[in-house]
Amino acid sequence: MQHQPFTTHTKMADIVTANHSLLLVMPRLGIRLGFGEQSVKEVCDRYNLDVDFVLLIFNVYSFEGYLPAPDTLASTNLKPLVPYLQSSHHYYLSERLPHIKRHLLNVAARAGDRYGAILRQFFADYEHEVRDHFTFEEQHIFPLLNNTSANQPISQSSSRVIKKSSHLSHNHSDLVDRLSDLTSIVLKYIPADSLTEELNELVFGIMQLSSDLEKHALLEEKILIPYIGQILNQPLP
Repeated sequence: MQHQPFTTHTKMADIVTANHSLLLVMPRLGIRLGFGEQSVKEVCDRYNLDVDFVLLIFNVYSFEGYLPAPDTLASTNLKPLVPYLQSSHHYYLSERLPHIKRHLLNVAARAGDRYGAILRQFFADYEHEVRDHFTFEEQHIFPLLNNTSANQPISQSSSRVIKKSSHLSHNHSDLVDRLSDLTSIVLKYIPADSLTEELNELVFGIMQLSSDLEKHALLEEKILIPYIGQILNQPLP
């Protein structure tokens, strides 16, 4: 992968070649394959997307620890951020988790009563935790951006949400850590005679989700929450 962030002139095909995981990100932005030799700018113009915001997403997902410079971030239209995060929630719940669950259940069926039950219960608990976390964000965090304006007085309910937002980082870490625990269970305790293809699909799916969630968390913690604080004219934890 190249070491310099993508720019408006980078060809979209080169971006996919550099980071194939963006194939799972583009549909959340409404971008479909079939862009020929077009640049990021040209593709964004075709789909009526803000190119600076799309580049922000591409670069965050492609370069470890990437965050735009403060002046770049200040000049970027962040209004599409909440719809993008909501689209990611839908993707995790309707596509990624069901994909993992399908392979996990097949593996669990071959793992024996003890480990099969552990796998099924662990995943059921995790899925419930993810849904609760996303529900809280969509009902309480995202509306702060959608329903506020600069220098608007902060309501008592908003103030409580602001205080609770300090726990987002811990919650995000827990979601990722529990995926690591699930991977460890699969790698260490599932019998060697289990279906190799199912195991590979399961482990790869878990790792892909973990990586995606880490980028998702970075967008919320380092960009969304500070941006809401800027609008509310109050630093957020």
